[in-house]
Amino acid sequence: MSLGIYIQVPFCQSKCTYCNFHTGVFSPALYAPYVEAVCKEIRGHRNRFASAGISLPENAAVDTVYVGGGTPSLLTPDALAHLLAALREEFDWRCEEVTLEADPETIVAEKAGAWRAAGFNRISLGAQSFEDTELRAAGRIHRREDIFVATRLLRSAGFENLSFDLIAGLPHQTAVSWENTLNCALELRPEHISSYLMEIDEGSRLGREVLSGGRRYSAEALPADDEMADFYERACARLAAAGYEHYEISNWALPGFRSRHNLKYWRREPYLGFGAGAHSFNGAVRWANPHDPASYSAAVRQGMVSIEQRETLTPAQALDEELFLGLRQLEGIDLARIEQAYQVSLRPRLANLQQAGLVELEGSRLRLAPSRLAVSNEVFVELMA
Repeated sequence: MSLGIYIQVPFCQSKCTYCNFHTGVFSPALYAPYVEAVCKEIRGHRNRFASAGISLPENAAVDTVYVGGGTPSLLTPDALAHLLAALREEFDWRCEEVTLEADPETIVAEKAGAWRAAGFNRISLGAQSFEDTELRAAGRIHRREDIFVATRLLRSAGFENLSFDLIAGLPHQTAVSWENTLNCALELRPEHISSYLMEIDEGSRLGREVLSGGRRYSAEALPADDEMADFYERACARLAAAGYEHYEISNWALPGFRSRHNLKYWRREPYLGFGAGAHSFNGAVRWANPHDPASYSAAVRQGMVSIEQRETLTPAQALDEELFLGLRQLEGIDLARIEQAYQVSLRPRLANLQQAGLVELEGSRLRLAPSRLAVSNEVFVELMA
């Protein structure tokens, strides 16, 4: 049994207009106490979970670690090394993939070298776009050239596994500018690319503005839904032609470089989250930590940190997750295995989807039709009805 570890660092230099995460701009004076709190939580996790009646997988070796946020690269290299050291002390450490999220403007040669020495071997770079107009509108601090500089510094430090995050549908984005972003990304040729469609919801400043009909944050400059779908289809074509494997709806990788940590989420494998707002899953129960970093840190120091949003999944909820998360992977799901495990017959639900060309069924392997990935939500709604 393997186990993934996620560490949440909720600090940012600025809040992106589209962000709906529990992150924010905090005083750097909070950084060191926060790291100490996370290390204390890691070292006391067994007693904490036992007292809460939460069981952990037995004899599980940690093979992936992901330090995300927020902007974890704001922390000092010593602080990040301290977090990894606490994990090594507490777990059976057999890590093959240790990822750090970083923003381009935070990367300098000394940091990059120290990250590599600490044990990080994969960097997820928040590029988002290679167009300065789009980056400014989104509230990003970095600019196009910073991505090129950061990539060069990371390569020089010995990183052979880089991932770029890109967003299709940013304000002011056009077919021409999106093509330029893809061209630049492919010129730098990271081992992995995540391309997400812009999401509009009330949890972000931009989302609230759009939903209220306002014009702030360049809300009026958002591409139309059909344009975003075209951008997505263009990314599918360009990345495939460049040798990237499309293995999950929003993720592409060169052979051998799929995100091992994120695959745990889509395969419903166990993972533990540490830090403010971090989520965990043991195969049957999902739970989360308190979100406010100051409250979280104070509670950990006092030995009082609570578990929030605890939920024991029903068989029906677990089945929905099997379908929703499993079908996000382009290889699809083993329908026969799922039907047997949950004692259900799903095939009657598939007739209309197959007839509409939304899904493909080969033997017991069910997958989304590759040409209809942009409308995958229709499939999920129908299957989980």
